[in-house]
Amino acid sequence: MNSNPHPSTAGSTSRIRRARRWLARRRTVLLSSALRGAAYATGAGIVGLGFYLIQQQI
Repeated sequence: MNSNPHPSTAGSTSRIRRARRWLARRRTVLLSSALRGAAYATGAGIVGLGFYLIQQQI
């Protein structure tokens, strides 16, 4: 007899639990990477805007 009445839900529950643990362990790494990407994008935008304004003056 099968001791687990819903074997398919047990596998998906453990998968969700493992994904949550993975995200919790890597949360700071993900946030710092996102912050670094936002900083690079902002810097690139400012440089691009600066070059655009310089070209408009010439």
